[in-house]
Amino acid sequence: MDAPLRAIETHGRVVDARHIETDADLPVGRQVRVVVLLMTTEDDISESEWLAAAANDPAFAFLADAAEDIYSLQDGKPFGRS
Repeated sequence: MDAPLRAIETHGRVVDARHIETDADLPVGRQVRVVVLLMTTEDDISESEWLAAAANDPAFAFLADAAEDIYSLQDGKPFGRS
């Protein structure tokens, strides 16, 4: 059985393609599992890019099936009106 994992959260910088410099001291010489979460800015991906990615994601392909069209414009009440 694998040994239990201990998580350490810290900030750091990518120094080059294979090296990360962290703000915390890490155990030297131990095998570790690394998960890198990249901080993003609004400039990284536009709303239209997000929409295009979602529209082309095969996870939503089932929505193109006519059997999924179970509602019409006559169903329910218009949003924002009583």
